[in-house]
Amino acid sequence: MRDLSSSRLSLPAPSRRTLLRGAGGAALLTGAVPLLSACGGSGTAADPKTVTLGSNGSDAVPKKAYAEIYAAFKKQSGITVDVNTKDHNTFQEQINSYLQGTPDDVFNWFAGYRMQFFAQKGLATAIDDVWEKIGGNFPEAMKKLSKGADGKYYFVPLDTYPWAVFYRKSVFKQHGYEVPTKWDDFVALCKRMKSDGLIPIAFGDKDAWPALGTFDQLNFRTNGYDFHVELMAGKASWTDAKVRKVFDLWTEILPYHQDGSLGRTWQDAAQTLVAKKAGMYLLGSFVAQQITKQADLDDLDFFAFPEISSEYGQDTVEAPTDGYMLSKSPKNHAGAVKLLEYLGTPAAEEIYLKSDSSVVAASSTASTSSYTVLQKKAYDMIGAAKSLTQFMDRDSRPDFTSTVMQPALQSFVRNPKGVDSLLSSIERQKKTIFASS
Repeated sequence: MRDLSSSRLSLPAPSRRTLLRGAGGAALLTGAVPLLSACGGSGTAADPKTVTLGSNGSDAVPKKAYAEIYAAFKKQSGITVDVNTKDHNTFQEQINSYLQGTPDDVFNWFAGYRMQFFAQKGLATAIDDVWEKIGGNFPEAMKKLSKGADGKYYFVPLDTYPWAVFYRKSVFKQHGYEVPTKWDDFVALCKRMKSDGLIPIAFGDKDAWPALGTFDQLNFRTNGYDFHVELMAGKASWTDAKVRKVFDLWTEILPYHQDGSLGRTWQDAAQTLVAKKAGMYLLGSFVAQQITKQADLDDLDFFAFPEISSEYGQDTVEAPTDGYMLSKSPKNHAGAVKLLEYLGTPAAEEIYLKSDSSVVAASSTASTSSYTVLQKKAYDMIGAAKSLTQFMDRDSRPDFTSTVMQPALQSFVRNPKGVDSLLSSIERQKKTIFASS
């Protein structure tokens, strides 16, 4: 849920240290020996009744939901899914070397640019044959997100979810807070929460990806979807005044973020919202996975990040989409295709959603009858958006986000002074990375 995430999608993980940053980015393009390895190993012969699957679903909720899908698939097909689950961030950081080694037949990954990156590298197998079977289950937006730059399909989407500002209804009611729709109202609410003894914005960036989501919201609210896409693609300059404006706005609200964020995981930050110590939390709807009591879950609500520019309003929604890809040389190709065909059915999505109510189905034909109030709101929010983004570490090159943007944004959070030099450094590194093949 990730990372981006984080890993999703998708996103628990250890802190991202220099070694992992190198491993997740350009260093892995050299083909270093992967720490993340396949289930069977390079010398294991293919078993026609077994499909191996590399999974980033290490959190309890998605892990259980995935397991139930694979059990249903085995009952239907007689094929066992041998799951190789790794910590979400570890999976993301080592994905390049993993795919260049002897990967599992199928692996969890993300739609859009992140999928296209590996497709272009020849590290995934096109699955147009799968889409001939499942195409009718998905809307055009999902079909577009599942195609590589060559127009072929490489991805089967399973679920999606919005990023938004989460809060507890009882806290807002207790203090008489109103949901802000404009930037000035949002800042005023932060000030009021702080005076009321609350942490205005829960924040945990130990794993380096949550700050990417904060930047995205500020960027497309300030500069619009098109500029966001150009910036993520390496076409717009990080020294542009538009980007500086984003950091100026972030600096304005940074004092209202939870202190010590670089030493705190997103899960721990979520618990401060659950405990009513924090008033708001900007994150993906997977935050609901951290709430174990039904009463607390019923008290959870969210609103779209407030409008900054009237030109763009709130018309863009960050809605990362998670799913599956077929590795470059699957040992059990036929079995893997059958699994992917099953994963693209409404039945598979409905099984997943029974265990994970923090996301919504990517399919337009999956039943929404069991959706919770939050799921229905998320579904409507995504459906009403003029534009959908996938999260910075999915909308841009993975080596750029992991080796440049994650440490850069952590540097900013640690010390918001010296933004101009930071942006100049980002731009220099961007030119080098995007110039490479």
